[in-house]
Amino acid sequence: MTKDRIIYQVDAFTPETFKGNPAGVCILDKEMPEEWMKNIAAELHVSETAFVTIEGDKYKIRYFTPESEIPLCGHATLSSAHIMYETGIVDKNSEINFLSKAGKLKIRYSDDWVIMNFPAYKVIGEQVPEDIERYIGIRPAGYYRTSHGWTFILLETEADVIGLNPDFKALKSSPYGDMIVTAPSADPEFDFCVRCFAPAVGIDEDPVTGSAHCALVPFWHNKTGRTSFTSHQVSKRGGILKVALLGDRVEIAGQAKTVFRAELYV
Repeated sequence: MTKDRIIYQVDAFTPETFKGNPAGVCILDKEMPEEWMKNIAAELHVSETAFVTIEGDKYKIRYFTPESEIPLCGHATLSSAHIMYETGIVDKNSEINFLSKAGKLKIRYSDDWVIMNFPAYKVIGEQVPEDIERYIGIRPAGYYRTSHGWTFILLETEADVIGLNPDFKALKSSPYGDMIVTAPSADPEFDFCVRCFAPAVGIDEDPVTGSAHCALVPFWHNKTGRTSFTSHQVSKRGGILKVALLGDRVEIAGQAKTVFRAELYV
């Protein structure tokens, strides 16, 4: 490994640049101090930056938003694996095992798709809170909490999801500050649509959210009995994910495009 600290920006969950979800990827040959990683993530100022430390055949990964560290990020994992396969750090016929704060993440490559194996999260139904409409402007068809602490909202239609205009300032300081919103897709090419809001960690809307599918896939499996889906994240940039339920794990597949490569001087 080079001693240089290289950083990339990658558009994830898209076959085109300037769509999907941009992530930073920083490849390191030794783990840097947490404060340094926080500063780099704040400087790059995309929704998440992943820091991959390569020690022999072990790959440790950590994720930072511009404001805080999080245990798991789908699009930053996809972006990191994409860079490692694209640059030849790992052969495309080999599996990557990332060590993260959410556990071991198994990644493989197939026909221009990066396929990630993540934990499945439980989705527990609750009574719709009386005040939720004040934050998102619509009364949900269903209200749930996930086992990783997110609010999970079911709406009737894709038009409802697209038309959502949350009060982010109020949402940030509410009990609902990390939120997944979903509905059946209106497009026959897709099975369900989704938008994700995370003002509690400094992201008003995440363009494409791989980790949300750890909850979305079990939820739609329980609704339909199916185990595989094509998801459409209907943010402004948009994103496409192929997802499947495998027991207590979720398989999430996406494509990615590298936007730039740079050398850090700090």
